[in-house]
Amino acid sequence: MTTSEPLSPVSRTALSVARVRAYESSRPDPLFVDPYAEAFVTAADVPARASGPGSDLAKALVAHGILRTRFYDDRLLAAGADQVVLLAAGLDTRAYRLDWPAGTRVFELDLAPVLAFKERVLDGLGAVPSSGRTTLPADLLDRDWPARLVETGFDPARRSAWLAEGLLVYFTAEEAAALLTAVAGLAAPGSRLLLEKGGDVTATPHDPALARITELWRGGLGPDTHGWLDRHGWTTALTTLDGVGETYGRPLSRPTTRGFIEAVRRAAD
Repeated sequence: MTTSEPLSPVSRTALSVARVRAYESSRPDPLFVDPYAEAFVTAADVPARASGPGSDLAKALVAHGILRTRFYDDRLLAAGADQVVLLAAGLDTRAYRLDWPAGTRVFELDLAPVLAFKERVLDGLGAVPSSGRTTLPADLLDRDWPARLVETGFDPARRSAWLAEGLLVYFTAEEAAALLTAVAGLAAPGSRLLLEKGGDVTATPHDPALARITELWRGGLGPDTHGWLDRHGWTTALTTLDGVGETYGRPLSRPTTRGFIEAVRRAAD
């Protein structure tokens, strides 16, 4: 990969996610089409797989990534907010590939090397966003990103929609709590937050081929993620991965406890 700075190990996981989107987009019956995903993996010399994954863990992660993408697509479009914040946006192309209502502005936050690589590929394709789009180079572990987000035009007095896709698992519990506290400080009542239902990462089966990813997992807030949010000013709803698979005509071969959280910011008491 040619970037001005090397990507961190966590940032490089965005390439694996793009490869999953490229794989799904190549199917005859895709749940979504990302016309840019293959360009990312090609530019990074990570060839997209022509067939499905191998191990049970790999198959589960790919199925999860595909269903997660479509679920979040639908929920973000239904959120009714004209400010959408993608935390650790990685190689997300929703600002380009979704049919956003007029006036929507998408804010993408990630480390500078990730955004630089992304811009180089998208500019090379002549890609044009379907929404207003603002990128903000930021380390979400730093304390200054909320103020910098406001400086770019984000209005904390208006409703917003937030996405933390595949993010908190790479944080410790303390780091995850700090990030979500920062989000709460910017989210007006009625704002929505989308993220994964936490789990016990210590129970993850070992797969040497995926160790470069799973060894980076820190667990975030774990199984109590929705409980933490409920105690800190949000009202949460859980959607199981099994249910999402059934809804989209992609039932899972094995039941799972995984799923997604949609949290709505409550008004202050």
